[in-house]
This record gives sequence, C-alpha cells and structure tokens, in this order.
Amino acid sequence: MKNLHLTYIQANLFWQDKQANLEHFSELLKEVPSETDLMLLPETFNTAFPVDPKMFAETVDGPTVQWMKQEAQALNAVICGTLLLEIDGHYHNSLVWMRPDGSYELYHKRHTFSMGGENQLVESGSESLIVELNGWRIKPMVCYDIRFPVWSRNRYLDGRYEYDLGIYLANFPASRMNVWNTLLQARAIENQAYFVGVNRVGDDPEGIHYSGCSQVLNAKGEVITIAKTDMEAVVPCVLDYEKLQSFREKFPVGKDWDSFTLNH
Repeated sequence: MKNLHLTYIQANLFWQDKQANLEHFSELLKEVPSETDLMLLPETFNTAFPVDPKMFAETVDGPTVQWMKQEAQALNAVICGTLLLEIDGHYHNSLVWMRPDGSYELYHKRHTFSMGGENQLVESGSESLIVELNGWRIKPMVCYDIRFPVWSRNRYLDGRYEYDLGIYLANFPASRMNVWNTLLQARAIENQAYFVGVNRVGDDPEGIHYSGCSQVLNAKGEVITIAKTDMEAVVPCVLDYEKLQSFREKFPVGKDWDSFTLNH
C-alpha cells in the first residue's frame, strides 16, 4: 500500500466574503507540494462560520464547488472543505470531497452546533461517509462531530478496519483548544487510525478568536505535525500505511471492539 501524502491549510478567513476567501486559498494552494494526494481546508472556508444560508448557500453547480473542481484538476489531487449548500430546498453545512476528475462525494455535518445556533440555520445530516484514496479508507467529519465518539467510531469487520484516516475540518475557537487537542488524541487512540484536525486562525466579528492548532496524529495518539499557533500555514505530511498496519497487528484491539448499531 502506498503512503498517503496530504497537505492541510490553516488559514485566516474573510467574514462573508467568498471572493476574497477563494482568491486567498488559490494563493495558498500554490505552496502545496506536487506529490500531494489530498488537500484539506477548514470548515466553511469560503464564508467563515456561521453565516445565513439564505444569503450564502450555493448549489453543487455554484462557484465554490466549481472552484474546488478546478483546483483539484490543476493539482491532480483531492481537495476537501465544507461550505453551505442548498440541496432539494434544504440547507446543510456540507463537506465536499472533490476528485481531480470532477467527481465528488458529499457529507452533511451530522452534529450542528446548537450552542452557536447552527441548528437553526442548517439541517443535520444523517449519513456518514467513507471514501477511498490510493487504497486508504478515509472518514471525513466536521468540527462539532469531534465531541461524539459513537459517530466517529471505527469498526473491525471481516478482518478489516472500516477506515484508516479520520478527518475533522473545523472552526474551533481558541478558548477550547484543550478540548480540541484532547479529543483529537482520544479519537486517534480509540479508533486505531491516523487523525487530522484542520482549524482556522484569526478573529470574527462576534469577537471569537481562532488559534489554529491544526495537526496530524498517528494511531498511538502521537502528534506527527502541528501548525504554529495563530499563524497561517500550509503543512505537508506523509502517512505511513505500513507503520499503521504494523501497530494494528502488534496491538489488535480492534478485534475486541464492541459491535453496535447506530440509529440516525
């Protein structure tokens, strides 16, 4: 199995300014190494969070998804980020997994942040998503999902782990960085998988400060890379599949996991 080359982008976001955000990310993407397989952007990267979907939601044929398609093609890599989408008259905070060939998958954020009023703006999704890239099985999720271990849970089925890499794309405030760091480590350890958390930096008009702390962890919960606090960063990282498999074989806790059924 090939190693996976990913690059995550920790960036400041321009409040309610799609054009400025897309232009800014276009510049940052120029720093992405050519060998990258997967590029990860923060949650609601084109508007910041939260904003009124009646004003800012797009369709899958809209300019932001088209921009993602163009960037994925240009860099010959998958690009992943979230934005507000209107689908069949319903608003969602939707993660778009855009491939270089223009095909894509969608994951609608399951756990909308009720304490911030997100649940009043968009509908929760009901289906999880597992995608495959270069033989890796990957589970992408969004921000508040990190607090719900059952939703994030890996499974061991027919001698195989359901996923090898978990992703959280986030707008996670600086005031809760201890939670962010702790839960990322816990999710990696309990699911025996690599995990990456991609966060933003900067301030929004509501007075919320974001310090970043975007990072990649291995299945032991050890930090492999971490972006500098309060700074924009384009961070490449190589995930070693053989090291993951070796650890799983030496410590096969997945075989002892409880089986369960999740009711949506």
